Amino acid sequence: MKTLEKQELPTKDECAGSLRNIIDALYVLNGKWKIALILSLIQSPKRFNEIKKEIEGISPKILAKELKDLELNDFIKRTVNPTIPVTIIYEATDYSRTLKNVIYELSNWGKMHREKIKESMRK
Repeated sequence: MKTLEKQELPTKDECAGSLRNIIDALYVLNGKWKIALILSLIQSPKRFNEIKKEIEGISPKILAKELKDLELNDFIKRTVNPTIPVTIIYEATDYSRTLKNVIYELSNWGKMHREKIKESMRK
């Protein structure tokens, strides 16, 4: 894990800029489901019920809301196929793939944190 020990501390303006950027990012990606939904749809396009089955614990109401938010922010694309019954497919956009490094780092941090908590419980 990288530390800031040997790096110079950022200036007050740099901190303020970073804070604004982080607030903007968290505003768009807020909640416990959005990154999981993006990751699911990056793997493959899916229908609503396929997503609901893959992401355990999400209610249909919350799933619908989160999908709508992600579509508004251009993270996913919703395609309506004129079949009988109508088929709706959700898929990740190229823009959502720009989160690849963020998702990778969050995954690594989550794993490290889980191990830290397990270790502290053993003591």
